[in-house]
Amino acid sequence: MASNVNSIIASGDLGGGLIPTEYATQIIQDAPKSSVSLTRMRQIRMSTRTRTQPVLDSKPIAYWVGGDTGLKQTTKQAWSGLSITAEEMAAIVPIPEAVIADSGIPLWNEVQPRLAAALGYKLDQATLFGVDKPSSFPDGIIPQAIAAHNTLTQGKDLAKDVATMGQKLAEQGFAMNGFASKPGLNWELIGLRNANGSPIYVPSLASGAPSTLYGFGLNEVDNGAWDTTKAVLLGADWSNFVVGIRQDITYKLLDQAVITDDDGKVILNLAQQDCVAMRVVFRVGFQIANPINDVQPDKAKRFPAYVIAPASAVAAEATGK
Repeated sequence: MASNVNSIIASGDLGGGLIPTEYATQIIQDAPKSSVSLTRMRQIRMSTRTRTQPVLDSKPIAYWVGGDTGLKQTTKQAWSGLSITAEEMAAIVPIPEAVIADSGIPLWNEVQPRLAAALGYKLDQATLFGVDKPSSFPDGIIPQAIAAHNTLTQGKDLAKDVATMGQKLAEQGFAMNGFASKPGLNWELIGLRNANGSPIYVPSLASGAPSTLYGFGLNEVDNGAWDTTKAVLLGADWSNFVVGIRQDITYKLLDQAVITDDDGKVILNLAQQDCVAMRVVFRVGFQIANPINDVQPDKAKRFPAYVIAPASAVAAEATGK
């Protein structure tokens, strides 16, 4: 007979049911990211789906009067209508009721901020790069800036590149008052100095406050919407980019709805299949103004944004890849 001297009860002797498995009540995840479009662009409230925003198109001109009895000439001022149409973004997240009941985590508290971040991601994609944009939206800011030749290739002196960008915008009559950039640009900016030896970049020390570049706010677009192959940094007069809010982000819990695809096929019957779904809806429009100004009256020679492009983008364009 085998000896039982010094024997102990091991975990394998408990049949797998006496030692409970512990599950965490928190999820390891990154924080939901905000939208640079909603943070930096001008916001207006829309009481209807479509709004026409007047934009200054021509200015009055004064003339010298010749002699004591010279004739005074007439002049005029004109405006053009900038149309903004609110488009709808939405998403539905269904969860079985049994999963909600058995979960040790308040699932809707986890889902709601992620839905808001998803809306911001789609809006930034459309407004900055023109990706998956509604037909009523203009092309993205960065493609339009590049088409207007408001772009330069990143060189060895990034501080000089940023200063050049501000100068070029000023020559077109716009005052650069903020930046949006690729994720991680702050690490390239740390340590850079202007001609006087002062830092051009000042990291934010307060929660929620943006860092500054040459004294103007810098938002790194870290929600996944930034295309690093197209741009490194965007500097602009942000007052000319308009986001029209027709309906704020709203959430609704559904438990009796039927979810179908475009062909009418039932994907999920919430009541019959004991599910609850959170629906999010956001109605928003976007438009770009390019008003006449005192410095550059020719619309074809001005645009209120400037882009620093990566050297790789210029090389790819040159080779056709």
